Parts: sequence; structure tokens; C-alpha cells
Amino acid sequence: MKLHLGNLSKDLSDAQLQELVKPFGTPESAEVARDRQNGQSKGFGFVTFANAEEAKAAIAGLDGKEVNGLALKVSEARAPKDREQRPNR
Repeated sequence: MKLHLGNLSKDLSDAQLQELVKPFGTPESAEVARDRQNGQSKGFGFVTFANAEEAKAAIAGLDGKEVNGLALKVSEARAPKDREQRPNR
């Protein structure tokens, strides 16, 4: 199960994201989304768990939790086709 973690601190690394979710299970992957041009964090990331129960525990335990002064927003990631089309900025 893939999770979307929003409102991440801009200085959070992939390794720190992985450590953040470890109390809830063993993530298969943890990646902070980065700008292709400058490599800066976009303020969100994705974590994949093989076990759905671990993923649900991570949602319950982390959604709204304050990390580096920011309240996390954690939910199940939606497939790209399920997202609303947003106008280009």
C-alpha cells in the first residue's frame, strides 16, 4: 500500500522519511518528491508498505503529527488517473 505524506519539512531526507515511518512497520520504499531542475524538496513524499495493516497504522499514527514544526497530512496515495486535472501554473 502506497502512502502520500504531505506538509513535509523542505529539509527532510529520504532516510529521515523512512525513519519516521519505521515505528509502524518496514517500508519497502520512502522517497521525498524533488524538483527536477533544482533538486529541492516539494514538501511531500511517498512511502510504500507491503503490509496494508502497517500502512493503515502509519496513517493513524502520523496524520496530524507535528514534525519539524509542521503538521503532517498522511493518506493512501491515489493513482495518477484518479487525481483531478489541475491547470498549469
